[in-house]
Amino acid sequence: MTIQLVCLLIGALLPYVWAGSTLPFRLRQFGDFNLNEPRVQAELLVDRGARVWGSQQNAWEALIVFSVANAAAFAVGVDPGGSWAVAAPIWVAARVLHGVFYIAGLAPLRVLAFGVGMGMSIWIFVMALSAA
Repeated sequence: MTIQLVCLLIGALLPYVWAGSTLPFRLRQFGDFNLNEPRVQAELLVDRGARVWGSQQNAWEALIVFSVANAAAFAVGVDPGGSWAVAAPIWVAARVLHGVFYIAGLAPLRVLAFGVGMGMSIWIFVMALSAA
């Protein structure tokens, strides 16, 4: 279960990493970081800054699906040492690569990484359904 918990922790921290990565783009584009309305400012970012913001938003969305899949697997007693221990780290790798590809503007690779990550979440759900 340790692997899954570490993967959940990494997944929970990724959106914050991407959010922090917007800082240089905010400073370059706006000259400062708007502490009063940071989301409004983020939505005005362009080019790579907008892609960094988009990667953060997508990371939150993917984390929800992954978290629910893991909760389902845990609830029905999926063996944490089996395939679940393989799917979770692959999800993390795919999500990190998704953000990197998103920020770099490599859309085909970004879509592929998204698909791999979503596939791992679905695989975990299937494990839970099989164990139920």
